[in-house]
Amino acid sequence: MSIPKPMVPVANRPMMEHIVELLKRHGIRDVVSLLYFQPEHITEFFGEGTAHDISMRYMLAEADFGTAGSVKNAESFLDERFIIISGDVLTDIDIEKAVAFHEERGAMATIVLTRVPQPLQYGIVMTDDNGRITRFLEKPSWGEVFSDTINTGIYILEPDVMDLIPPKTEFDFSKDLYPLMLQKGLPLFGYVADGYWKDIGNLHEYQLAHDDVLAGRVRVELKGEKCDSSYCGAGLQLSPTAELEGLVIIGDEVVIGDHVRLTNCVIGDGCTIGAGASIDGAVLWNDVNVGEFVEITHAVVCNDTTIGSQASIGENAIVAEDCVIGNDARLVSGVKLWPRKVVESHAVVTHSLVQEERWSRELFTDARISGISNIEVNPEFSAKLGAALGTSLGAGTTIIASRDDDAVSRMIKRSITAGLMSAGINVSDLQTTSIPQTRQELHSGKYVAGFHVRRSPKKHGFTDIILFGKDGRDIPLAQTKSVERFFFGEDIKRVEFENVGRLAFPERSTAMYIERFLTALNTERIRNRQFNLLVDYSFGLAATVFPQILGELKCRTLGMNSYVDASHFADPLAEVLDESSIIMRSLGYEIGFKIDPGVEKIALVDERGIWYTSLRLLSIVTKLFLDTNRQHEPYLIAIPVQATEEIEKIAAGYNVEVVRIRNSHGAMMEATKDDRVRFVGGTRGGFIFPEFLQASDGMYTACRILDMLAQTDHQLSELDRTLPKRHQSTVSVPCPYEARGTVMRKAMEHSEGMQRLLVDGVRVSKDGVTVLLAPDKEEALFTITAEADSADQARSTRDTYAELVTQWRDGQ
Repeated sequence: MSIPKPMVPVANRPMMEHIVELLKRHGIRDVVSLLYFQPEHITEFFGEGTAHDISMRYMLAEADFGTAGSVKNAESFLDERFIIISGDVLTDIDIEKAVAFHEERGAMATIVLTRVPQPLQYGIVMTDDNGRITRFLEKPSWGEVFSDTINTGIYILEPDVMDLIPPKTEFDFSKDLYPLMLQKGLPLFGYVADGYWKDIGNLHEYQLAHDDVLAGRVRVELKGEKCDSSYCGAGLQLSPTAELEGLVIIGDEVVIGDHVRLTNCVIGDGCTIGAGASIDGAVLWNDVNVGEFVEITHAVVCNDTTIGSQASIGENAIVAEDCVIGNDARLVSGVKLWPRKVVESHAVVTHSLVQEERWSRELFTDARISGISNIEVNPEFSAKLGAALGTSLGAGTTIIASRDDDAVSRMIKRSITAGLMSAGINVSDLQTTSIPQTRQELHSGKYVAGFHVRRSPKKHGFTDIILFGKDGRDIPLAQTKSVERFFFGEDIKRVEFENVGRLAFPERSTAMYIERFLTALNTERIRNRQFNLLVDYSFGLAATVFPQILGELKCRTLGMNSYVDASHFADPLAEVLDESSIIMRSLGYEIGFKIDPGVEKIALVDERGIWYTSLRLLSIVTKLFLDTNRQHEPYLIAIPVQATEEIEKIAAGYNVEVVRIRNSHGAMMEATKDDRVRFVGGTRGGFIFPEFLQASDGMYTACRILDMLAQTDHQLSELDRTLPKRHQSTVSVPCPYEARGTVMRKAMEHSEGMQRLLVDGVRVSKDGVTVLLAPDKEEALFTITAEADSADQARSTRDTYAELVTQWRDGQ
């Protein structure tokens, strides 16, 4: 759409006008607007505010300084208590009650909160009984949804708050300011408001907002004169044979022909509705020309679109500006048309005619973009992504690029590279290179960022784009948000032709990686041990590098699947075929590794031919690390909350502290920012040794295990027999997404006063039994994992909590 989101009409008024009306209703008439994308649309509509009975002043953003940093620019206007509210939400929350709460509590800042069924996309706020905020989670994972109370983005602030915000610096309310206030113990409160609130962040939410307006679920000031149950604008020409049913909102200068039937719908200014047309539950913007006998059902049609006679538009269809739909054409349900599309007469449109359709709100999951190969992640999308990334980094900087051996990955990497160069970014192309090697290359300090393109290891026919920061870790959240703002805001900066970026192909990058790799090991100790190894390369990129490394270490190696083949798609850590176990036993090999195609994770088999579960592997590698690092005590080790308590039992004999973290590679990398953390173990076969790399490297993990075995003279099977064993039992209970927040809140109430850990869910410990309650990250399930010294006790506890979760889900 060619207008900024605050100016998108809801019930024939821009969203921002509804906000202005809300403020006026509660006695607030002095308004400062912070402007970003296409500011002229807002300034032309509101002017100085006189026509809207307010005073409106404007502050144009100098740069992207974040939410709080942008407000800091308007500090000269803010010499008394003020309210922050977004211009692109729909709400009827009672602001006066929120201000009264703020005054009663003596708050320096109050966040207005509301309860929603699915809180995942919002900032979750936890308060004590008095409303004082105790915890704040910005855009949590499902495992961090400890409540269904979320941040509405409405803030009541005292002027002193501005002293905490640095000038001309990227600074966010939720990510920076409020955590700082919590740290300083300043009076930060949360007010749980009644009333309606909706963040209209995508087309689906936009349609739902209109459903709520037409059903009377939200109080808004409707435009026009009341005529029966409808609202009619000035200059309406309404045929006496037309029928209006339910709530119909009609704009100014509208012409409605004979025998037209309008049901619970919105008709914008200047529209013409031809004879016999039927419009049910739809939203038409301004100057839409609807032909005779057209049928439109629960769809959205934007400005200046013409719809020919006898055409039909199905449910949830979206037609953007300046489209032409021919006579007797049909748009089936869910179809979306991009601006200025033409549909010929009699055509049946079954697929959306759009670009970047899927990316309606957010591109990234953590630091990764994933989409259908060559459809969602296509060359056009990728070039635009590269240009947006380049704009966020700044012209003249240098980035590194790499990919796997997949043909789509090659194409997408080149498209991203083209976009980067158009924004003045120099690109060093490592070509076919693994993720760990790319991360290691970033340690040279020559690059501001990096990216890797791969075929998705999780979804067949999908492509992943992963972005790295300058330190080799995943790109931080603030930077992904910056890229998204440039991508969606169309504010991409192309450079003059003489400043287009340069493309280079670094030499000796693999040789330098191997040198750093071997330097981080005691190579003589490994060589002297003369290991006999089985290595399954999983047809991945390790096959291009690891044989040379193992040769340097004098290991006798039998390789399986030891060539790169992008046509193979399988779970990289699936159970290896029985024949590999037979090989281990028959040839007398003492250890075997399976390295995933992305070269980040491993599986391990011992001399008995027994493959270890990832949880048991974590216990064994932890024991080896602790035995070989006593000289560094005291220090920290970090493991996911899903890991067994075997780790704490093993660590009890050492001067180390075990820190529990979220169960993701991003959380593992984040843990390495604490210099006291010397080892991070995962529950999926990934391990981080920060002195080598702040991310997992499957090849290095395998060799580090060899080094530790050589140093301790341990045997894997003996470690497995002697280390503590705990039993876990897991079950998943169906739980609709809208009930997850409620279940998490009930779990919090149930565990109040108990020994608990709030990381990736609610983890409760009592009498040697541990239970982790966590929403599934991808499916409508709630997972209960119980752990005990006996399998029977673990199963019994699991069943007890599964019944509790079922009751909470059902509102019992």
